[in-house]
Amino acid sequence: MESFSHGDVVVPGSEATSTPSPIVSLHWSERLTSRLGVARDPNFAHFWAAESISTIGSQFTAVAVPLLAAIGLDASPQAVGLLAAASGLPHLLFGLFAGVWVDRTRRRPLMIAADVGRALALAVIPIASFRGFLSIELLIAIAFVVASGAVIFDTAYLAYVPALVEKDKLVEANSRLEASASGAQVIGPSLAGTVVRFVGAPGALAIDALSYLASAAMLLRIRLPEPSPMLPSKSSVAQDIWEGLRSVIHDPVLRALSLATGIVNLGGYMFLAVYVLYMTRNLSLGPEAVGLVFAAGGVGALIGSVLASPVRARLGTGTTIIVSLLLFGLFGLTVPLAVLFPKYALPLVVAAECLQWLALLVYSINAVSLRQAIAPHHLLGRINSSARFIVLGFQPIGSLLGGFLGAWIGLPATLVVGAVIMLVAFVPLLTSPVPGIRNGRAAGR
Repeated sequence: MESFSHGDVVVPGSEATSTPSPIVSLHWSERLTSRLGVARDPNFAHFWAAESISTIGSQFTAVAVPLLAAIGLDASPQAVGLLAAASGLPHLLFGLFAGVWVDRTRRRPLMIAADVGRALALAVIPIASFRGFLSIELLIAIAFVVASGAVIFDTAYLAYVPALVEKDKLVEANSRLEASASGAQVIGPSLAGTVVRFVGAPGALAIDALSYLASAAMLLRIRLPEPSPMLPSKSSVAQDIWEGLRSVIHDPVLRALSLATGIVNLGGYMFLAVYVLYMTRNLSLGPEAVGLVFAAGGVGALIGSVLASPVRARLGTGTTIIVSLLLFGLFGLTVPLAVLFPKYALPLVVAAECLQWLALLVYSINAVSLRQAIAPHHLLGRINSSARFIVLGFQPIGSLLGGFLGAWIGLPATLVVGAVIMLVAFVPLLTSPVPGIRNGRAAGR
């Protein structure tokens, strides 16, 4: 069969004509519309762009700040540890209060303020470096401020998405947001490292500050009116915090999701506490190979973010959440096997990293979307922050246990313990209404 090419469109068996076929034009228009999906809405498109730019900025921060401490300031291991702690502490200190704040005001202005605040804080670093008064103490303080801004932005962001899209579009919207986050995880560290090499860490952080201002500018372009907060003005902060915690604890679905994710974090941070040591000491992998392993995780996350919506459409929400979490645990068991097969060590850990992140993103997108779908709008900020507080509470416990077990029973055995804990994380979901949830709602809800 002959074919005729008209511009970029190839139509088999057509006759040449000077006018494009309206049927063909409609066909491609429909395909383009279908591919854009929820991104057809300019308000969501601006929000998506803002979140993507902000995420890339966060990747710059994660790479440039430790490099600046280690190389530019010649910081001690204890100081670098304090720097890492300063970045994680705001989640535990302010997470619950951020949830109340998010529910007491409109979410978009908070995200804009968080972006601007982070930009101003990071701008201090190149100025201080140029003027010669940059110190590790100042860097720790700035890291704390930037992380505090991230707590506010992330809490507001999770609560704002349901105001932008319909409930039946939440999985698609979260998939697109996570796809950009995963893409940033793949390209962000290498891009940041390249920028640091050419302009130095302070220069990279100046670019980082500009990225947060660009994110704020995108958020300012959103025109959709945001619903007014519904919190009673006479309630105390403590009462509001307890209402959020109680909502998570008393709701069987929210409780099961938080417990399952908390168990993942417990085992996962036990695993991560010794993971790099295991790869460098037991598997004799060099820095390039370790970088390849972590890059594979970003690739898996990107694939998982794309698959989250179609898998849910085929299997249903509850089944997708349970199966993806079970696969996440099973794939983790591949890593300790690398000791038994040293010839295939690198392919095994690369495959495990890629497949675990793939499964984790399918789980995370659907779990977060389900939480957003069933939580009342006026409680979204506090429910999200309460769930994150419970989940993040397992992180330091897991890290401490991982370090202790690594010294006591060895690195491979510690990885096995962590992997087994991650493997059983799906069990709390089985005794909840989650298995009966098909499209965001359980029977009887």
